[in-house]
Amino acid sequence: MKKLPLLPHVYQKLGFVLFIPFLALGIAVLATDFEFTWLTYHFSVRDNTLMAVHTQNFTDEMASAGCIISLMLIAFSKEKTEDEAIQFFRLASLQWAVILNYLVLIVGILAVYGMGFLSVMTYNMFTILIIFVIRFRFVLFQHNRSAA
Repeated sequence: MKKLPLLPHVYQKLGFVLFIPFLALGIAVLATDFEFTWLTYHFSVRDNTLMAVHTQNFTDEMASAGCIISLMLIAFSKEKTEDEAIQFFRLASLQWAVILNYLVLIVGILAVYGMGFLSVMTYNMFTILIIFVIRFRFVLFQHNRSAA
């Protein structure tokens, strides 16, 4: 079986370390509208003769990007011992995650309308990686427990 190109194992640990603060930041942004003031950008837009100043804060974008990057580091880093069985578990977990992700998306399409659908699509960005990581870790746990 051909080896998959994966990141070194140390990046997996880095991903777990980064995921916790970015997840906490994302929850804080959603729950309390938390914003870092240093991530606020002011820009001017000229409309005919009027000049309007707009403000955009990038805290939520930073939280989302950080969660995605950290989940990708977790998902696509080698295990300490990477063999064909682990590669098979990785591939099967990814397939399982894609199928389940699209089932969740279909339910969201059929059940949610209006601005709530935007929230469903936002959360759906993360579900494939979260499902993959949870499923892969669970399969590895079961495999290691049965091998011991």
